[in-house]
Amino acid sequence: MPAFTRSLSVLTNPTRSLSLPVLISLALFVVLSCPTKSLAQDQPTIAKDSVQVTAFTLSSYKGDFKTFSWVPKLQLRVNGPIASGSQLYAEFTVPGGGAWKFDCKTQETGAGHWWQPDECGGRDALGEDKGITYTGPVNFAIKMRNELMGGDVTLFTGKMKVAKVHSNETGPNYVNHFVYYVDQDWNLPIGYMFLEPDDVAEWRKPKLAFAVWSRGEMNGSFEPHLFHGGKEVGKMFYNGEEVGKPSCGTDEIQNNPTHITEPHGQFIWTRMKCDFSSVRAWNKTADSNDTMFGRLYLLSENPGDYEIKILYKGHLVRSIKFGVDADGKITDNGIATSNKLGNNRVIVPVQVIGDSDGQWDKNAWKTDAFYGNPLTGFTAPP
Repeated sequence: MPAFTRSLSVLTNPTRSLSLPVLISLALFVVLSCPTKSLAQDQPTIAKDSVQVTAFTLSSYKGDFKTFSWVPKLQLRVNGPIASGSQLYAEFTVPGGGAWKFDCKTQETGAGHWWQPDECGGRDALGEDKGITYTGPVNFAIKMRNELMGGDVTLFTGKMKVAKVHSNETGPNYVNHFVYYVDQDWNLPIGYMFLEPDDVAEWRKPKLAFAVWSRGEMNGSFEPHLFHGGKEVGKMFYNGEEVGKPSCGTDEIQNNPTHITEPHGQFIWTRMKCDFSSVRAWNKTADSNDTMFGRLYLLSENPGDYEIKILYKGHLVRSIKFGVDADGKITDNGIATSNKLGNNRVIVPVQVIGDSDGQWDKNAWKTDAFYGNPLTGFTAPP
């Protein structure tokens, strides 16, 4: 670079002159070197917490309807830019032979935006005849090719654990009716804290939100409670009844088996989005913080350490601890950033309490998190 800098200074110095071939060579060097650097910095990335791989159970195996089989199904989100002519695709390989390869719907996407295709893979993409009965570890990769520009890049590699459980059918014709699933226990101790824009005031008065995983069929709802300095905060009342109660009413992801299993409901993993509508990060509107139901609770007025306690059917099932800075922002512990999560969420450890999730692998996060891409700097609570 110093030699190039000195040569470039000659172009702006009228007391010196260069031959035409030298000038052309320098111009070509500038033109060709700059785009190459830009492309290296502007590659698409996979949002790690969006990758969900499941096993789609097929009702036959090589034409035999007395035996079930499975094929992979994939969900993901890609952070742009995605160049024109790009094509997302996935490859799955099974030990001892066997592989699947399928495309995912792809759309040109600018930098600073993201693209989330419909589910790819599964029976519709691969067909009934591509099923296998193997269980165990399966390697996979999410890739992107571009035949207009040339090149093929790997965006994500992982490993999933496929297992099986019998369907709820009984009788001699159903002995081999096994329902296949991917073990997702690694998700349970991993939570996400973030802010959400208000429906009207948007980011001038954002509300506190978080996402948390559960295992098993839910026959009730999670009830979150927010504590600061050992005292519950963010509650508002009208005529003695709480209004704006926090809720976990939105399922961001639900990994269900495709058939009913026996035992029933144990092989469902759900990521729920929860929010505190009466708790705001800050208020940069002209509206007063005082309402007819009481005063809005602002994080910017109350920095420090917080804890979310979650009840399910009257029992404590989760505890999440996080911090808030003087601006009302959730303190970044660096886990999401260092692991290139690819969004504005803060990863927080979740303490799983009680037995509402049934039996699950409490150490799965150490090796299986994000499909074989465990988190640097993360430790699950005991």
